Amino acid sequence: MHQDQSRHTLRTSLITAIAPCIWGSTYVVTTQMLPPNHPLTAALLRVLPIGVLMALALRTLPKGEWWWRLLFLGLLNIGVFQALLFIAAYRLPGGVAATVIATQPLAVICLSRVLLQAKHSRLAWAAAGTGVIGVALLVLTPAARLDAIGVAAAFAGAGCMALGTVLTKRWTSPMPLAAYTAWQLVFGGLFLLPFALLFEEPITHLTAMNVMGYAYLGIFGTGITYMIFFWGIRRLQPSAVSLLGLLSPVMATLLGFLVLGQRLTPLQLLGGGLVLWSIWAGQQPASERR
Repeated sequence: MHQDQSRHTLRTSLITAIAPCIWGSTYVVTTQMLPPNHPLTAALLRVLPIGVLMALALRTLPKGEWWWRLLFLGLLNIGVFQALLFIAAYRLPGGVAATVIATQPLAVICLSRVLLQAKHSRLAWAAAGTGVIGVALLVLTPAARLDAIGVAAAFAGAGCMALGTVLTKRWTSPMPLAAYTAWQLVFGGLFLLPFALLFEEPITHLTAMNVMGYAYLGIFGTGITYMIFFWGIRRLQPSAVSLLGLLSPVMATLLGFLVLGQRLTPLQLLGGGLVLWSIWAGQQPASERR
């Protein structure tokens, strides 16, 4: 019985891990396929069109309190998080922003204790802390600079996504998973719309490569991955899911090596190993952790 449960948890974790692995391709797709200097527009186009298409195709409306719950979750998980991520990425080197965002599992553990009355072992805390160190070794460079507003935005983004992850677990929705995802994308995209219109110039020319990039980020990098992500939260502990999110910088670094010809240093390899250990430790059942 215990082995069956462990295999089921492992299978669920591996499926959920697909989402952050695909998210890790965002950097390569953005730099190689999208128009430059339009990060908010990219965030908007990857979220709102696919959300609207899914909502129209499914024809399932939220009922009662789920209108404001999905609005709130859509802002936390997508809209506000993407806006804060844009501010952090604009004011900080990518390595600094990624390292600060990697504190999300620690925030998830703290919020889970308050909102879900969840108890975590010392191994879970160690896994979350080791994950931050691993990401720092993986992506930080000696020339990294700090900016107070950028760091604050990155911490706020990590906290925002952490709260959204915990509330997604607490508020079990009766809606089909696809509709549950679609409405969060719609609400999050509508939040981003005025920011993209106000702060960025419109894109005057789109190539076939640009369209393919936006389509990939919308369909695979958003619609499918967020469904997988929410599916995983329903079945795993939020702390385990948030640690799986650390696969994104690992995949981004790996794709940088394979596709862009970037070099990997011994410290980056050590960081990647620490991240993978923290992810593995975070997936262990509570009884095995103790």
